Amino acid sequence: MRTTLRLIILGISIYAAWAIFIFFAQSHLIYHPEIDREIVNTPDQFSMPYESVVLTTSDQEKLHGWFVPAAKETTATILFLHGNAGNISHRMGYLSIFHQLGYNTFIVDYRGYGNSSGTPTEEGTYQDALTAWNYLIENKIIPSSHIVLFGESLGGAIAAWLASKSNPGALVLASTFTSIPDIAADLYPLLPVRLMARFHYSTSEYLQFVTCPVIVAHSPEDEIVPFKHAQALFDKAPNPKQFIVLQGKHNDSFFVEQDAWVHPLNQFIRASLSTDGLK
Repeated sequence: MRTTLRLIILGISIYAAWAIFIFFAQSHLIYHPEIDREIVNTPDQFSMPYESVVLTTSDQEKLHGWFVPAAKETTATILFLHGNAGNISHRMGYLSIFHQLGYNTFIVDYRGYGNSSGTPTEEGTYQDALTAWNYLIENKIIPSSHIVLFGESLGGAIAAWLASKSNPGALVLASTFTSIPDIAADLYPLLPVRLMARFHYSTSEYLQFVTCPVIVAHSPEDEIVPFKHAQALFDKAPNPKQFIVLQGKHNDSFFVEQDAWVHPLNQFIRASLSTDGLK
């Protein structure tokens, strides 16, 4: 009897310690700016001219980004919001694809990532995205309807938030989850994570207020964000919308079988912006 009681107490203690750890470690589980903060390369090393940009947020953080102009004149600009790890220099594959497709691209590091100052928070990343958006609107004089928000993983939630507050030409959700509580419930089914969550990033909720065309792209082989999240996001997205099935794992799905998704993505973006005279 005593042995059983001790085992029960031990089990409860371990469970409680695990729950306490998850509760207080949420920021470290979500954000990984420490994974190589160094800028390891620049667009010109891949034959892409670029402008290095430093932006100041409303709370005085300094954000570092690159504006990569298209080789020929275009009215289409991608605002790329990256995932939770690494920095802008780790997204050369995306920049090269967008450059080949004839788009301008603006990519920026959130606070605490790369050469940007500060520490990442949920509200902070939203403000960082808004700062980047305002730069394109106010400094580059790009109409909102000519901007495509492209969000990668965590960046998809941020892009959806921004799309719900603005009027972009299109929104692309790449390997994105429905919300932090939802994906936490997938990862930690034995914990009451929905009650414990201090971060939300509620992509599916933001989609209710999005009015632009939406692409959802996801791989069934994604080992981090289950495919069901993409299906749920697609159901929430307004029309017109398109679902692109990718191949490969979470971090390489956009670079496996590129021909299968680059053409439909390009077609959808051009069709979405065509009423504004996309060149």
